[in-house]
Amino acid sequence: MSEKSLSEAEYDAITDAAAHWCMRLHADDCTAGERQAFADWHDAHPLHAFEYAAMLEIWDVADHLPRSEPAPAVLAFKPRRRLRAYAVAAAVCLAALPLAALTGWEAGWLPSSYEHFEATQGLRKITLGDGSQVELNLGTELVYSHYKDERRATLKKGEAFFKVAHDSHHPFIVRAGDGQVRVTGTQFNVWKYEDQVRVVLLEGSVQISSDAVHGSVPLTPGMQASYHTGDATPQIAAISPNDAALAWRQGKLVLDNLALADALPLINRYLNKPVMLADTTTGTIRIGGIYNINEVNNLVPSLPKVLPVYLTQNQDGNPVLNSIPRKAPKG
Repeated sequence: MSEKSLSEAEYDAITDAAAHWCMRLHADDCTAGERQAFADWHDAHPLHAFEYAAMLEIWDVADHLPRSEPAPAVLAFKPRRRLRAYAVAAAVCLAALPLAALTGWEAGWLPSSYEHFEATQGLRKITLGDGSQVELNLGTELVYSHYKDERRATLKKGEAFFKVAHDSHHPFIVRAGDGQVRVTGTQFNVWKYEDQVRVVLLEGSVQISSDAVHGSVPLTPGMQASYHTGDATPQIAAISPNDAALAWRQGKLVLDNLALADALPLINRYLNKPVMLADTTTGTIRIGGIYNINEVNNLVPSLPKVLPVYLTQNQDGNPVLNSIPRKAPKG
């Protein structure tokens, strides 16, 4: 395919192919041959990769739709530049996830808009479609969808500070891990790393749940909630006066005499290769200091200079911290 402008028919063919591969690669009976054919198609043209990435984003939205018996579908997206891609993606999701009585926007099951944001080179400030202001930490990925009855953001990874535009008729939902934060208008911070989530509330009130089964618990200003995947309820605690959870908004990572087991998740979110602990003893060693989030890579090789540890590497190429055994006193 040449680099000239594509015709509508050529563009449609790529969109259709992306939808097909999105469905096949999520199917249980997808073969190795199909996966190789997809890889060949994906790498054949930059637009192939672009369209497939768009399909995956819509697939993520569909993962939260109601599931029931198959039924005829009526797609009711509001007009957008990428309307056809969304419609095809929604049709793919229908084939993969049986839905009943789907009437698109009017049923509140499909969004009228969908936005994807990433902060890869530095901190980023964005405005969502509802007017809410969000600050993204380095290495953060966020998607936002506007539904008829609610506004929904999904923090896929990283950290975000929200100033939610008040709208009592359309609650603002932030999904992080298996849990969610439900608000109408407030200011709060959400951090997600692997299976850990921490929510810090500055203003207003929110309801926190750690999974889709158990009920939610309220959070008031000056409080924090934390949970891991599988937790029935979040752990609620007061924010300490010297809490540095929001220091990232000034580009800083503050480690206030933390055990390495607690400090590494805060450090690793800025690294391509997470640092591992050799054992639990190493995890009890404490670390402190203030660091620039853009220079955290330089922190890892310097740790043996300030802590009783040495660095090795595991078979996956991750740096591993090992404690230096203390010598027994003579005598």
